[in-house]
Amino acid sequence: MENITHLFEDCYIPEKALLIYRCRNRENGNRTDESIYVESYDIGRNGNPINAHPLTQKEMAGLSQIFQSSKELKTTYLKSKGLLPINVLQINTQGQGSVCWYTPACETNLLFTTALGIPSGRANVPALVWKASKEQLIVFAIKGNKKPSASTPLYHAPFFNVNNKGHVCMGTVEVNIPADACLEEFIRYWEDYFWNSYFSHMMEGFSPVKGNLVLLWKQLVNTGENFPATALKKTSYTIQNCLV
Repeated sequence: MENITHLFEDCYIPEKALLIYRCRNRENGNRTDESIYVESYDIGRNGNPINAHPLTQKEMAGLSQIFQSSKELKTTYLKSKGLLPINVLQINTQGQGSVCWYTPACETNLLFTTALGIPSGRANVPALVWKASKEQLIVFAIKGNKKPSASTPLYHAPFFNVNNKGHVCMGTVEVNIPADACLEEFIRYWEDYFWNSYFSHMMEGFSPVKGNLVLLWKQLVNTGENFPATALKKTSYTIQNCLV
């Protein structure tokens, strides 16, 4: 058991106080997350708050440094173990955070529900662009195997369970990204979730390929054939749209 006796011997003196104001909609009283005002107070010698003023950038930076130095709040979430992987296109650390990356064309294992009449097995898939947060996955396809640029056009991912905006329906898959997942682990978790889930249905009747999606995968699974780029259906998006 950890000895915490020394904590009772330390003397902590109040130095700052923060008061958070949230704007309420005048019509119905609902809270709006966008309108927040933070007021900072110094603490006087007698313990009373004094010198009320809007929280300054310098104070915010100081608070951030305190939180980052706290052992309990330190996190490896979305931090790379070393140099950034060459397939990572963007890391967004705001809010829950998100990562955009790509994978070259490859052969992988695909799982299909029996209702589709497609055998599960290995098949070649095109190069893909992925964007994920802790709770949501978006997938598109690209042509070729070169690292994409911001202007690279996106194609619909040629899979079941993906809608016309690239959002993936994970069905009954329980997505659980650890709060301390590093960048490499985050990417691996999402790719494993995607490839190890069963493809089962087209989203809202949308077909992501030119032609019949069922027949396409029947022709590709366990045959070793390359994925036909001519089957890809172009979107109005580019990589830049994924980076927003």
